[in-house]
Amino acid sequence: MFSLSKLAIKVEKHMSHTNPRMTIVRYVYYMLMNKSTLLLWAVIIHFMLPLSANAQLVGRWTAMGDMDYKPKAIIEIYESGGKLEGRVEKVLPAAAFTICEKCDGDLKNKPITGMVILTDLEKTDNGGKDGKILDPGSGNTYSCYLELESPDKLKLRGYLGLPALGRTQYWFRIKED
Repeated sequence: MFSLSKLAIKVEKHMSHTNPRMTIVRYVYYMLMNKSTLLLWAVIIHFMLPLSANAQLVGRWTAMGDMDYKPKAIIEIYESGGKLEGRVEKVLPAAAFTICEKCDGDLKNKPITGMVILTDLEKTDNGGKDGKILDPGSGNTYSCYLELESPDKLKLRGYLGLPALGRTQYWFRIKED
């Protein structure tokens, strides 16, 4: 492989007849562009990028109300079948509902705690897209996407048809001790 001492020796050999800065630049370029090193970088980047986005989203989040910005629930985001999902771990006191009275089918009059409200989110580099979110207050299901704004702040956009026709909520990561 390569070490700083080898770099220093090679740079020193070239110092007598060329510009020292250009020699260093050429050598670093050579090290980065050499086929085996380039292949190694490609493999590392290929496997690290998708894992980092997924690892950043998976966890527990405090869901804030989009109208009053008060904490409404604790949501656990997890991976299931290659997609991201989210379930309500706990309904907080500021939430208006604890039972999904307006939901249809099997979810009607069921407790919101334990309910899966985020489904089918396809992982992206910075979040998730093409998912669905259930609003337990209205019983409606909307299209949605997630966007990680910072390591601890998640933007969730729920919409009908076009993202411009929707509402945004911000969720904040719960730090695990």
